[in-house]
Amino acid sequence: MKAKLDKVRTQPSEELINRVIELNESLFRLKFKKALGDVDTVKQIRVQKKELARLKTILRGRALGVEK
Repeated sequence: MKAKLDKVRTQPSEELINRVIELNESLFRLKFKKALGDVDTVKQIRVQKKELARLKTILRGRALGVEK
């Protein structure tokens, strides 16, 4: 996990913002599938929510000047 997080931290903010947008759209679709009765999407939702939180944390740190 640490290696993946280091890789994400080296990416420019524009790429991270694009990834956040993609994850938001994907989460919307997964939640819609779950509402229709697809039980297999629960784990995917959990994983994507965690990734989204990590990206937002990195972007917020950059906005505050804590991260590079």
